[in-house]
Amino acid sequence: MSDRIPVKNIYYMLAYAFQFLNQDQYRGLELESFDNNADLCAALLVKGIEQQLKRFLNREYVTEKDSLSALRGKVEITDSINQMTFLSKKYICSFDEFSIDSKMNRILKSTCTLLIHSEIEKQTKAKLKSLMIYFAPVREIDLHNIDWILHFNRNNQSYRILMGICYLVVKGLLQTQTDGTYKLMNYFDEQRMCRLYEKFILEYYRTEHEKDLIANSNEIDWILDNDFDDMLPKMQSDIMLYDKKNRNNILIIDAKYYSHSTQVQFEKHTVHSANLYQIFTYVKNKEYELDNESHKVSGILLYARTSDNQLNEHNYQMSGNSITVRTLDLDCEFADIRTQLDGIANDFLLKSCKEQGIEKEE
Repeated sequence: MSDRIPVKNIYYMLAYAFQFLNQDQYRGLELESFDNNADLCAALLVKGIEQQLKRFLNREYVTEKDSLSALRGKVEITDSINQMTFLSKKYICSFDEFSIDSKMNRILKSTCTLLIHSEIEKQTKAKLKSLMIYFAPVREIDLHNIDWILHFNRNNQSYRILMGICYLVVKGLLQTQTDGTYKLMNYFDEQRMCRLYEKFILEYYRTEHEKDLIANSNEIDWILDNDFDDMLPKMQSDIMLYDKKNRNNILIIDAKYYSHSTQVQFEKHTVHSANLYQIFTYVKNKEYELDNESHKVSGILLYARTSDNQLNEHNYQMSGNSITVRTLDLDCEFADIRTQLDGIANDFLLKSCKEQGIEKEE
């Protein structure tokens, strides 16, 4: 389905999701024409690595083992005996080296090497090759066995975007063939696009509506008659919007990215039942938290529009709450996507605020 979204819009989705929309090194990319998502990711990595080289490449202490004539670190007695290095008056020593051969640089180099061997734009491929000269001491790793739990701090914070792009390439584009070889697809798979879609919407509201809305991905508590909650799943909302002037005016958005936005039974199209149950449960449990206060809690199932185009906007009134099902068209100019998202905020929160006589915060 992502092949029906203009690559330019994928750029904007990534820019919001990874928060690099206003960073100088990436400016201008939105004006370039990319054939597919692999080309876009490669161009983003080129820009990011060029900027990183102006600062410094990430370094960390890496354990090395070598045959040395002067003692250093820990002497590996067993290895020294097995290799009989003492005959040449040497010992096998293991020691910590402050090196650019760090985990993040290994991921970065391995991902770039994968892109270099794929069918991306020749000019971008040449730039990646030239940048890999600076990664000569860095070892490549198996991209299928990466532990993606990465720890960021002040020293390596600039790697967050680079690691995010690498993750998308490896998890969303890399495909294993039946003969065991690897192939890089042109477009992200549905699972990766689903997560990107959610993150994009959340960060869009955080960025573009920071003056009038609070946008979070909050966990919702189960309303229980006792304290027993063993094995209950977490209710983790995708996007929860609060009106800054009236924080009891809440909109819960459940973002869905499917190849087909409806389910079909006996040739009849209906909303995915599990999705509707989920958003209803979120809304009713959140509302119960505010039971003793004046409040308004609404919910939206926001599907990415698909080619089947069977889903029109529907607003249901369920047990005192508004539950809306609608689509977000991503196959259009980004200005139109912006208008759609701003319209949701205005219709469900900001307009409601004005109707209650509360002025929008300047």
